[in-house]
Amino acid sequence: MEKRRFGNLGDISSLTLGGGGTGQVWGPTSQQEAVATVKSAVDWGITFLDAAPSYGDGKAEDVIGEAFSGRLPNGVRVSTKCRLGNPPPGEVLARLQTSLNGSLARMKLERVDLFFLHNMIIADEDQARYDGTPRTLFVDRVIPAFERLREEGRIGAWGITGIGVPSAILETMASDPRPQAIQVITNLLDSAGALQRFDGPARPREIAAAAQRHAVGVMGIRAVQAGALTSGFDRRLPDDHPDMADFRRAEPFRELSKELGESPAALAHRYALSMDGIATVVLGVKNRTELRECVEAEAKGPLAPEIIALIDDTLSRG
Repeated sequence: MEKRRFGNLGDISSLTLGGGGTGQVWGPTSQQEAVATVKSAVDWGITFLDAAPSYGDGKAEDVIGEAFSGRLPNGVRVSTKCRLGNPPPGEVLARLQTSLNGSLARMKLERVDLFFLHNMIIADEDQARYDGTPRTLFVDRVIPAFERLREEGRIGAWGITGIGVPSAILETMASDPRPQAIQVITNLLDSAGALQRFDGPARPREIAAAAQRHAVGVMGIRAVQAGALTSGFDRRLPDDHPDMADFRRAEPFRELSKELGESPAALAHRYALSMDGIATVVLGVKNRTELRECVEAEAKGPLAPEIIALIDDTLSRG
């Protein structure tokens, strides 16, 4: 599998195994199959595992713990996250420590390579409008807490989730100390779907470009936009759900994928892998069949510019 530069954090496989699938966020799977999927991902060249406590109420982290019993294969790195919100300033460090302690216990590890803030960073003046961590709290309390955990050797680096008010994200990446990694929406619709909880465009490509300028490693997420860019959902959603709206919007893409002889999921992953500035694409697969499809798609390489242009044109006309 191709290796790419991951900001200042060395090289990373072009695919990362996310915990959304193995944590059963994207439909049911068995614990046995989830563990086998994690092991197969490593066997097939994936060098990064991305988890979070919220993925199946800790299930994704439990899977990693069961798969490797605290002894990660050589060269394999792990990340997890904390959904902090807007607590009293004096509680920030304790909440991060408590979340990290739980994650480490489930994964049977003593440290993680990356620790992400798992919610939006918002401007101070937007606290009444949006849920998230205000920028002043992030600068004054969250960053020092992250740095303390790093100095203690419990995390290797820290990052942010780049789904939020773009101005706050861009300001955070331009500041010092800045995150060493960011997770950014990376799909052909430029859509965060149900994850978008703010007004205005998400501007993910602008955020990815800014991250690249600042040597912040970019993990692309939502390559198939929560299933909207696949042949069909494997979970029930109401008709007015944002992801259902994206599914309908993507119908011309599904028709085009048939003409090109690829499944929509495979083509969507290849599109994401072809986007500028993306070090690795995080997979939401829940079993080895889905994983194999993604690995085989990656092996075909990035899409030709004319195919990318054709997809973009098809969606713009659709």
